[in-house]
Amino acid sequence: MNSAVLTTIALTGFTVAFFHAAIPTHWLPFVLVSKTRKWSHAKTLAVSSFAGLGHVALTSLLGLGIAWFGFQLDERAEELFPKVAGSVLLAIGAFYFWRQLSGRGVLHHHAPGSHHEASEHCGHGHGGHSHWDEELKGTKLMSLKAGDWPVISGLFLMLTLSPCEGFLPVYLSGVQFGWRGFVVLSLILAVGTLAGMLLFTWLTLIGMDKLPIQKLERYEAALLGAIFSVLGLLVFFVEHGHDGHVH
Repeated sequence: MNSAVLTTIALTGFTVAFFHAAIPTHWLPFVLVSKTRKWSHAKTLAVSSFAGLGHVALTSLLGLGIAWFGFQLDERAEELFPKVAGSVLLAIGAFYFWRQLSGRGVLHHHAPGSHHEASEHCGHGHGGHSHWDEELKGTKLMSLKAGDWPVISGLFLMLTLSPCEGFLPVYLSGVQFGWRGFVVLSLILAVGTLAGMLLFTWLTLIGMDKLPIQKLERYEAALLGAIFSVLGLLVFFVEHGHDGHVH
């Protein structure tokens, strides 16, 4: 039972990480900057990986705090914890559904030096792409006067300082499995994020840029809402499905 539940949570976590990384915020800026600066495909993928590792590292660090808090709560209120964790996950799922229904389905990352207000209204399907076409205009990332390292650092900070908020609740669902669960989920986060980023960066670089990414971007909040609702129900299911905890 424990292994099956952990596997289910891990697969769910991979789905969250991969599809979140498929959103253009995680790869389109690298493609646009690469084309402007005439980087090779290998260099573009290397820069994407570098930024992705920063993104994963900060998300994992935040996940560590969530896991530690969950461990403390689980020790002090073992019988209450599944109810609390399940309720929190269901509430998060409801929040994402509310975001989708209220027209806030796209979760933004902004380029350094961009004008947030302009990007909010520029549209998300301009020219068949994402809002990043307008977001990057006039920023240092697109300036040929800047050297490669300042641009690479800007891309790194842009992604690193925007952690994968959608994955953080997944750590809460893995608290019952102790540090083993935290390590497994952190590895899943890294694999799913880097796989998604590199795959869509590569597909766009080789010209396969007519993927239905706009729909995925538009319904990202609804997808997360469904995933966290399932995780919340899973945590409640685990409470009734076994008597012990693995630490």
